[in-house]
Amino acid sequence: MRACFSSLALAALAGIQVASAAPVAADGAQLVARDDAVGVQYVPASVDWNKVDWSQVNWSAVNWGAVNWQSVFSSSTAYTTVQAQPSPSPAPAPLPAPVQSSAAPVYSSAAPTHSSPAPAPSLSPQPAPSPQPSPTPVSSPAPAPSPEPETSSSIAAQPDKPSYSSGSLWGLTYSPYNNDGSCPDIGTVSAQLQKVAGVTSNIRLYSTDCSQLRNALQAISTGNIGINIHAGIWISDGASRMQSDLDEFVAAVKQYGSGLVKGVSVGNEDISKGMSESTLIGYINQVRARLQAEGLGNIPVYATEQDAHFTQAIAAVCDLVQVNIYSIFDSIFTSVDSSVQSVIQRADNIKNNVAGGKPVRFGETGWSSSGSTGPSPLSLLNEIAYVQKFKCAAAKAGYDYFYFEAKDALWKNGAAASEQNFGIFNSDYVQKFDLGLLNLLC
Repeated sequence: MRACFSSLALAALAGIQVASAAPVAADGAQLVARDDAVGVQYVPASVDWNKVDWSQVNWSAVNWGAVNWQSVFSSSTAYTTVQAQPSPSPAPAPLPAPVQSSAAPVYSSAAPTHSSPAPAPSLSPQPAPSPQPSPTPVSSPAPAPSPEPETSSSIAAQPDKPSYSSGSLWGLTYSPYNNDGSCPDIGTVSAQLQKVAGVTSNIRLYSTDCSQLRNALQAISTGNIGINIHAGIWISDGASRMQSDLDEFVAAVKQYGSGLVKGVSVGNEDISKGMSESTLIGYINQVRARLQAEGLGNIPVYATEQDAHFTQAIAAVCDLVQVNIYSIFDSIFTSVDSSVQSVIQRADNIKNNVAGGKPVRFGETGWSSSGSTGPSPLSLLNEIAYVQKFKCAAAKAGYDYFYFEAKDALWKNGAAASEQNFGIFNSDYVQKFDLGLLNLLC
């Protein structure tokens, strides 16, 4: 059948540039809105001139100045990235607020304990909580919604099949508790870690209760799952709980070997919860002495604290400095970009003024997809924007990190919605958005 020029060949002849408000993959598939790349040129294959009905051509409608003659006579589809001009974004002033991350299956509805600001001479403190697109080239992809401030989220959960590549994020925090706060069995932990392994090769645990360290080691070892464990000793409930966690840590590591355990955090935000600096330092020294006595002295020992409360004295007894930093509690919001820059600047402050030359790592950072913490608009769109932009900013600045968190924490019974919705998976381990978006190049 012969086709008229306007319906078949005009786009090819004119070499029309296809651009959108979102970047487009090398195969022409739209991925997600970003500031640094906004489109591609899509050049259709050469026209079969024998099928052109020249009598139907409206020559006056042809924009001859836009003709890409090279593509008209090409024999294949070509794609060229088009760079956008990033818009400037002022850095927000951080402000303290709730804090987060309790590794116990019972969540206190009192003030959440997340992460916070850094003692910076120029920065004010702040609190903390702690996919593949379809490769179908099209001539005019629909623009993706901008990930800047949104008042509601509208991205549907994708099929629960890992279609994303390993290593999208440096690390994820992982709390295995069931939605009712009970302890999961080894099968549940194994299934969850299989999904987590599609996103990262490092997980952070907060405790050893519910056999979570032992189960994770067993699942990874027997299932050949490519994940390293950064363990935790829970000290917020006193010396007895600390000793119980330490005993279980030693037993589990001796059973499965220390190769998978890359470090252990003594506590999480305990200075922020009211513990004295001397008590925390005493716990750190106690854990290190025990590990050395058990032949496990090769495992790094450190504290995890909000940046506003991490001191030089604490850093001095740590093998590395791990800080929880959030920007969603800032008193001012201007953009997701500036929120990302805020946490990077605060980490820089810790590196330059507190760490004493030791490595600095994010123990937590993230963006909730629901609820309210102040001016920062919490939505799924902004959660996606934050994780994408933070991942790139952290890589550029040279920081390792644990993104908070793997799944939504419905087990935190009575907690605010903002505290329960930081996950990249929902509470049933269905991905909340296309996790292939995490693979975008920076």
